[in-house]
Amino acid sequence: MGDQTPPQTPTSSSSSSSAAPPPQALTLLQPSSKKKTKPVKVFRVFRSVFRSFPIITPVCKLPSLPGGRLPETHGAAAGVRVTGTLFGYRKGRVSLSIQENPRILPMLVLELAMQTQVLQKEMSLGMVRIALECEKRSEKDKTKLVDEPLWTMFCNGKKIGYGVKREATEEDLHVMEVLKAVSMGAGVLPGKSEVEGPDGEMAYMRAHFERVVGSKDSETLYMLSPDGNNGPELSIFFVRI
Repeated sequence: MGDQTPPQTPTSSSSSSSAAPPPQALTLLQPSSKKKTKPVKVFRVFRSVFRSFPIITPVCKLPSLPGGRLPETHGAAAGVRVTGTLFGYRKGRVSLSIQENPRILPMLVLELAMQTQVLQKEMSLGMVRIALECEKRSEKDKTKLVDEPLWTMFCNGKKIGYGVKREATEEDLHVMEVLKAVSMGAGVLPGKSEVEGPDGEMAYMRAHFERVVGSKDSETLYMLSPDGNNGPELSIFFVRI
């Protein structure tokens, strides 16, 4: 947290063959909006002991984005329901995966400029709003908003660093495969403590999000609670400014 330089692209990490779990068959389907792509080459062994991701009822209020108004107010336009998963090692950066539903390959994976344990703390204190900003492109440039590679990230109005879009790694896909039957919830997954040690714990939180497209330069993800008022309150704004 507080890192003001773009993070490096994840690289492969090695481990002994005895520590690596056998590869798990991938049964996730292609998103309806994407064609088949080549398999990812980045491999990191999925391992560690995990801790639970706390779910705490926060104070609900809708803030403004840093430097301007919200691009689209909740409910002002019809949204599409998607599945969002926040996951990461306890002392590592948290990642965000967006899927059409839990059985589909991610349409978007972002590495956020925040440690998992810091996000846990923020969500325990109240509503969390994450703003991801990038510069506007020329009118001739047809790059979609969610295809932007680098974002300046704010959390509750405070600039904390950079978010980076990446192709889903084999570890990311393994997490999505393990959570295929989970529509929403928070918790931990089995891992190898002898590989990562006590600081290698990973947590996850999955929920339904309403995806509202305000324009080609603004989209918003609103977390939806099962009963409409309990659980964490999280909004994620994507804007070109």
